[in-house]
Amino acid sequence: MKKNIKLLALLALGLAACQPEFDKAVDESGFYTSGDADLTNYVALGNSLTAGFADGALYIQGQENSYPNIMAQQFSHAGGGEFTQPLMNDNFGGLLAGGTKIADTRRILEFDAEGNPSPVNLDEEPTTDITNAVEGPVNNMGVPGAKIYHLVAEGYGDISGVGDTANPYFVRFASSAGTSVIADAVAQSPTFFTLWIGNNDILSYATSGGVGVDQTGNINPATYGSNDITDPNVFASIYSDLLSALTENGAGGAVANIPDITSIPYFTTVPYAPVPMDAATAAQVNSGYEDYNNAMLLYAGAGLITQEEAQKRQISFQEGQNPVVIVDEDLTALPNPQGGELPKIRQTTQEDLIVLLASSFIGTTVGGDDSQVNGVSVPLEDRWVLTPEEQLLATNAQTSYNATIEALASQYELAFIDAKSMLAQAAETGIPYDGGMLTSTYATGGAFSLDGVHPTAKGYALVANAFIAAINETYSATIPEVNPGTYPDVFVK
Repeated sequence: MKKNIKLLALLALGLAACQPEFDKAVDESGFYTSGDADLTNYVALGNSLTAGFADGALYIQGQENSYPNIMAQQFSHAGGGEFTQPLMNDNFGGLLAGGTKIADTRRILEFDAEGNPSPVNLDEEPTTDITNAVEGPVNNMGVPGAKIYHLVAEGYGDISGVGDTANPYFVRFASSAGTSVIADAVAQSPTFFTLWIGNNDILSYATSGGVGVDQTGNINPATYGSNDITDPNVFASIYSDLLSALTENGAGGAVANIPDITSIPYFTTVPYAPVPMDAATAAQVNSGYEDYNNAMLLYAGAGLITQEEAQKRQISFQEGQNPVVIVDEDLTALPNPQGGELPKIRQTTQEDLIVLLASSFIGTTVGGDDSQVNGVSVPLEDRWVLTPEEQLLATNAQTSYNATIEALASQYELAFIDAKSMLAQAAETGIPYDGGMLTSTYATGGAFSLDGVHPTAKGYALVANAFIAAINETYSATIPEVNPGTYPDVFVK
């Protein structure tokens, strides 16, 4: 069963990068201009997307293909200055803290003896230790995992707070233990900046299957959990403060909105009905749910739940592909005649989003007991599925954040990148480039790396082009774009 629910769509991989003919920037002084922008000191702020995170890790090649670094190389044709990054030690990814491993290596695609592909962590030991600080300042200040309120948090680079109030990636290049990301950025007196922040303020909630709390109405981030949704008013207030600080000395800049996170491969790769079953097994499983199904009908008859909910909670398997059984906390709590409550369970529908990591968990057994199959006889916990109710919470916050970003971009007369529309195009029709098409199909689409969340180098090149196009339009510049086809995509073992 487990084998059948693997990512079978990967069998037809076409992973070799296309190598068509590409245009190159004209290397002639004065050919390109920065227009009204001053690109001599470019600083990039953001999260993992800005840092160049890919394949579940930060590593040198990913950083070199980060969108800010790609942009800086193009800026160099139009007066841009030096651009430095807090490069990792290796291409393995992962982190150490005083010799102890605190983050895994990057993922690669591995094929088993039967030719089935699956993402696995690179079998290497990380060599980047956060106790060895990078000599700064650095121009790429993207901090993987950062939410908006982390950028203004003093002590976010204090190694004594790692695991609680600090971030190990910022520890590596913070100017002092007590500084903040925005303080270090402003101290560099940037003449130009990019700011792409806010994804993690809803992403961690979504990727955790909605385990966190929607903190809308709570304006104290110090009370938030790591998987919580940030209050939109908190987001708006801090975003305004960030732009005020970055533009205080007349710097120009560009900002991007937040994509629809539910369209990324992390949520779209595992189908809602991934369990194959023969008729005999289906009949056996159904007998185990008979009492539960009858109880739901009785409770509906007694008026404790609606007929619609009673039908929604009916568990039924049949020959062929089947939905999985999940715990849904939004179902009505019902008393169990034997004490306590009946389980809040149902089967998935097309509206549910099963997270990518569930692909290697669904169909496994508990303790080797063949009668205890995860997703079949053992319901999946909340963290494996993002339900429609949970998706709505994330979407509501995203809509509010994006309204703030676009309004403030206009107020500060900054270049604005509609990353939401760009990602939607990748998911719906694909984005053509000179030599291919980038889509959001997991591993084969070319746009997303093996973690299903972060872009490949090709995807980051696409993002860089979107920034450059918006900057050219806003500042009457002529900065050359790049061709995504010259950049690599996923790694295969």
